[in-house]
Amino acid sequence: MTDTRRRVKVYTLNEDRQWDDRGTGHVSSGYVERLKGMSLLVRAESDGSLLLESKINPNTAYQKQQDTLIVWSEAENYDLALSFQEKAGCDEIWEKICQVQGKDPSLDITQDLVDESEEERFDDMSSPGLELPPCELSRLEEIAEVVASSLPSPLRREKLSLALENESYIKKLLEIFHVCEDLENTEGLHHLYEIIKGIFLLNRTALFEVMFSEDCIIDIIGCLEYDPSLSTPRKHREFLTKTAKFKEVIPISDPELKQKIHQTYRVQYIQDVVLPTPSVFEENMLSTLHSFIFFNKVEIVGMLQEDEKFLTELFAHLTDEATDDDKRQELVNFLKEFCAFSQTLQPQNRDAFFKTLSNMGILPALEVILGMDDAHVRSAATDIFSYLVEYNPSMVREFVMQEAQQNDDDILLINLIIEHMICDNDPELGGAVQLTGLLRTLVDPENMLATTNKTEKTEFLGFFYKHCMHVLTAPLLANTTEEKPSKDDFQTAQLLALILELLTFCVEHHTYHIKNYIINKDILRRVLVLMSSAHSFLALCALRFMRKIVGLKDEFYNRYIVKSFLFEPVVKAFLNNGSRYNLLNSAIIEIFEYVRVEDIKSLTAHVIENYWKALEDVEYVQTFKGLKLRYDQQRERQDNPKLDSMRSILRNHRYRRDARSIEDEEEMWFNTDEDDLEDGEPVVLPSEKIKNNDDLMDPISKFMERKKLKDNEEKEVLLKTNLTGRQSPSFKLSFSGATTKTNLTSQSTASSLPGSPGSPGSPGSPGSPGSVSKSTPQTAAITTKGGLVGLVDYPDDDEEEDDDEEEKEETVQLSKKARLGS
Repeated sequence: MTDTRRRVKVYTLNEDRQWDDRGTGHVSSGYVERLKGMSLLVRAESDGSLLLESKINPNTAYQKQQDTLIVWSEAENYDLALSFQEKAGCDEIWEKICQVQGKDPSLDITQDLVDESEEERFDDMSSPGLELPPCELSRLEEIAEVVASSLPSPLRREKLSLALENESYIKKLLEIFHVCEDLENTEGLHHLYEIIKGIFLLNRTALFEVMFSEDCIIDIIGCLEYDPSLSTPRKHREFLTKTAKFKEVIPISDPELKQKIHQTYRVQYIQDVVLPTPSVFEENMLSTLHSFIFFNKVEIVGMLQEDEKFLTELFAHLTDEATDDDKRQELVNFLKEFCAFSQTLQPQNRDAFFKTLSNMGILPALEVILGMDDAHVRSAATDIFSYLVEYNPSMVREFVMQEAQQNDDDILLINLIIEHMICDNDPELGGAVQLTGLLRTLVDPENMLATTNKTEKTEFLGFFYKHCMHVLTAPLLANTTEEKPSKDDFQTAQLLALILELLTFCVEHHTYHIKNYIINKDILRRVLVLMSSAHSFLALCALRFMRKIVGLKDEFYNRYIVKSFLFEPVVKAFLNNGSRYNLLNSAIIEIFEYVRVEDIKSLTAHVIENYWKALEDVEYVQTFKGLKLRYDQQRERQDNPKLDSMRSILRNHRYRRDARSIEDEEEMWFNTDEDDLEDGEPVVLPSEKIKNNDDLMDPISKFMERKKLKDNEEKEVLLKTNLTGRQSPSFKLSFSGATTKTNLTSQSTASSLPGSPGSPGSPGSPGSPGSVSKSTPQTAAITTKGGLVGLVDYPDDDEEEDDDEEEKEETVQLSKKARLGS
């Protein structure tokens, strides 16, 4: 089984007409009792498992291609191929197949590819072969008719192929081609075009090997220049011989490899440029041409990969400072094309390919290249980097974490990528979009590996937030220092939108790291400055970022939102949007609806106490009325503690809570958030410590004094936006099933802020901002679900307040039921 002659790769043809590698093993032939006949067996060289067990059916059409391939179909849509390491092994198995089928091993096909009709079978008995007209200039029209008439019939195609092979007919046709060109015989050249195109559609490997040989391929392309449907001939040969230059960036010593590269380029050119686009009926007739190119590319990659001297020299020149810019660009373009060819490999082979490149130092080389000034070189290097990230992100992560121990943040590979994303000069930011996708792949925990000792997620995210996140958010922070974005042109807005999309992804998939970063750096407040952007897509990105945070129902996020009044920019954007029924309007309403449906009590109280006067006249949706109802139920429960305790008795026992159950639920909450435990203990900000009622009321008083001073000024502003007083908007919406129409009216910004935040004695009611700058106000949220508290108070909160809040939440549910029943 160690005989290299028997070493093969097993391929199957997928639905996209691409060959999938099923593994490498050793082939043998023998009688299989279960299949009742001689069969081909391939056992994997790794573990000896059976990769292939195929009976040699007497009626199956087997084809031998390129001396080392045997291809056949076992079902209508199931093609198989064996690719041999050595020609001798292929010949040996081919003889076995021909022996079983009783065929001549000198032929390259054992059967007709398609079963012929009964009429064709009768014709076959009466005319065993197809005789081509003599290959003469005067007979070209007749030859073209024979080729065209043979294409519809599988049997006649087979006979025509054999006749062309046996008589060296193709080379004779090419001799006539030269005569026609010398005589400028246009009619003869048109006939030759039809003949050569027809030979391509015969789909025979043996014919392709003749046509694509060094001696014939240029003349074949010449014949295809004279398309009768074109007024003037194409100049494909001129392009291939004069314009397209073969550049050996590193000298290739193997003549076979060099010839294979030339051949593959030219055949690819024939397929993509020279041959006309095949019709629906002709598409499958060129499948062998696709396979020819595919296996050529596989062979080229394998030969280059095994040439260690070539690759060593390549990477040495790439990183050598003495290499001139033009030479380096050629080297990078070669490496890019080399990686593109590797996409024809299957996972096992591709893994070995990228492992070889990694061992050669491709990532340090890319780091050097990306630091250069040449935009073309950097672009090609980015494409190479994308191949590496998409195939093996862990390899890239491991490299950047190791280099962080030796280099400064500024020259880290991942920071170079971020800088190229930020500095993309393309008006449409095409490069930035590509790099954003690569960064998302690198920070995606779903493709991070976990071992018994340590997790890649913990290590890499710790590295990323320490060394890279400040580079990513720099444009965002630099542009949001004032009330409005300092730069609001389209390209800047596009870039900030890409950064926000990436940050939103981090909020969703990271836990401890992004939470600490957002709260400590006050990121959400800065993001919400973009709500005032002139570009609605950027405002929506900012809102989506906040919506993702609110959707987590995380206690730390909610406290941060409430403390910083981060709902104020959202309310202002809603009011400034006026009566326009657009995506921004719907998105803002949805975030409030989510707070209402999920009964997030702290956010409900915060919104109603601070912004109710601005929102109370919005009646075309019931979202804000519903928020007010929830808030009133909470207040009713606070004001009637006896009623609350009586209702608690009526609750189902499973909803009763004592000190022990609180501890149990806290334990369950921690257990369900493994990422937080894994990353470390959450940071509690000093501002989150308990405040007494005086502390809360003081900023409210200051805020109200400031708002009274600005009352007249803001009323004038809102008069211009049709939002003052209780004026009706320019349109009305009616609810389905209702006969009356409800008016959409909005309160002025002055009235949108609290008149009084509730009774002074109401504990826990969030205060209005104390000394708020002119920037847009901001809001916050706490998360609860239904009647059960889904969050835990932490050591900075008083246990008695925990118990009070839990009892209040239970009463809200009973109060609501009482109202519904009344």
